Amino acid sequence: MTNQPTLIVRPSHESDIPAIAAIYGHHVLHGSASFEEVPPDAAEMARRRSEILAKGLPYLTAELDGKVVGYAYAGPYRTRIAYRFTLEDSIYVAPDAPRRGIGRALLSDLIARCAALGYRQMVAVIGDTCNTPSIGLHAALGFRVVGTLPSVGFKHGRWVDSVFMQRPLGPGDATLPGELVTPQAR
Repeated sequence: MTNQPTLIVRPSHESDIPAIAAIYGHHVLHGSASFEEVPPDAAEMARRRSEILAKGLPYLTAELDGKVVGYAYAGPYRTRIAYRFTLEDSIYVAPDAPRRGIGRALLSDLIARCAALGYRQMVAVIGDTCNTPSIGLHAALGFRVVGTLPSVGFKHGRWVDSVFMQRPLGPGDATLPGELVTPQAR
């Protein structure tokens, strides 16, 4: 019997930034999940992470046998006050670690943490209708397609769609929301 590598999903650490920047950089350069075209450096990724954490929102990493193999975070869907109970998720897995349940573990944990904070909706804005792994992952975890913006991006010499998916968190819109338990709500 062989030992299976241990997957751990945990809050990210500052020391994870080089791995996070490398994972994201790969997706920027070779994929259409992100509409950025130039990978941000580690300092910019650290700034972005700090901004999410300052809002009291989760920024997670997945670690497989001590190596960071993915990350996920939730940020505000929009900045206007009426959107305060809605978050947008972002999730990226290392290119050498697909199809190992890393995305599912990250997104499941992210959903649970955001619901516990009192948020009511989560939106996924997925780059490219051809990104079937991300669309499938989100669907498997309760998201449904709510719309597609055709050809809103241009990357890698072609037009790229954005697929919008959404799922309720906690009671969703079945009841009126209470207070959020994040520092931004105080």
